[in-house]
Amino acid sequence: MRYALLADIHGNLAAFEAVLQDIAEKGGVEELWCLGDTVGYGPDPSACIALLCKYPHLCVAGNHDWAAIGKVDISDFNPDAAAACRWTGEQLSAADVKYLESLPLTLTRGDFTIAHGSPRQPIWEYVLSTQSAGDNFRFFDTRYCLIGHSHVPLVFENVGKTCVLRELPAALRLGKSRLIINPGGVGQPRDGDPRAAYAIYDERDKVIYHYRIPYDIADTQERMVANGLSNFLVMRLSHGW
Repeated sequence: MRYALLADIHGNLAAFEAVLQDIAEKGGVEELWCLGDTVGYGPDPSACIALLCKYPHLCVAGNHDWAAIGKVDISDFNPDAAAACRWTGEQLSAADVKYLESLPLTLTRGDFTIAHGSPRQPIWEYVLSTQSAGDNFRFFDTRYCLIGHSHVPLVFENVGKTCVLRELPAALRLGKSRLIINPGGVGQPRDGDPRAAYAIYDERDKVIYHYRIPYDIADTQERMVANGLSNFLVMRLSHGW
């Protein structure tokens, strides 16, 4: 069995479609595992939900998913993110709202715990340091944990009483070590590479393959401008930040 690991689609339909096409070209998968924030920032939130729902999938809630439907306070969001959240909420159908309301904070599948931010604070916590990752190993019981939220492809390894951080490699072979893995952002990368990021988990070979996929960034940017979304949000897509 093969599973696609997708995080932070963020209403970016062009990026999502490019990733799905790449998955198909690589032989397809049995299921999509979505690590939260299907909506927010991007110009096509409803279309991204609809496309996700066309595939066998599981999905957890992200902070922007809940913010768009009023389940979390956006007072701590920066002005651009808050404005995008309000706009996103206005684009959602009743069915979209019901779908986002139904999303759990965490899920467990086999050896994996799935969360958006972290197993400790699924909605809000950014795991970017060995200190925060090391603390989070106490908050899940499975061997591996998949997260998103930071939009940066990373892997944290629990080694004895220490935690080791490295970039997510092109092929990560899973073994006995406990790991926290972030496949990067589909719709708004933040690691200096503007290409969409995602991964495929091959259950038979016990390998996670990490991919970067070009997509039509200008198309997404034009749609954002047409819908009055922040120029900062528009321009950051060009730089992967």
